[in-house]
Amino acid sequence: MRSFEEALQRLKDENIRVTSQRKAILEFLAYSDEHPTAETIYKAIEDKFPSMSVATVYNNLKLFTRIGFIKEMNYGDASSRFDFATEPHYHAICKRCGQIADFHYPDLEDVEMAASKLTGYAIDSHRLEVYGLCPKCQAEIEN
Repeated sequence: MRSFEEALQRLKDENIRVTSQRKAILEFLAYSDEHPTAETIYKAIEDKFPSMSVATVYNNLKLFTRIGFIKEMNYGDASSRFDFATEPHYHAICKRCGQIADFHYPDLEDVEMAASKLTGYAIDSHRLEVYGLCPKCQAEIEN
């Protein structure tokens, strides 16, 4: 797993200016346990940067996605969420509150080979999401 410090160094290595806003956005992503939207990130750091706009957050998220620091996760009409963990993993998503939890499960890469054989497609990636209720929502419903 790549660290915040490694990501900062990569920006420097690629001659991308490390502004205080860019650093704050990246730091929020790196240390967040959630998969935040651009709006969530903006609200979390806007007090430190009163002149910053949501567009600044979006532009930096596009940059980080393009250079491979983060992954953009699209779920239909909902706002995109962003994931600092770019190594292969999967997501459990709460149908009630939208919370997303990462999980790792070995050998699901075989799905790509099976899909290729069954469909004739040249499969080069996959995404797995499972849906249910997170522990917090389960507890709220039980009470």
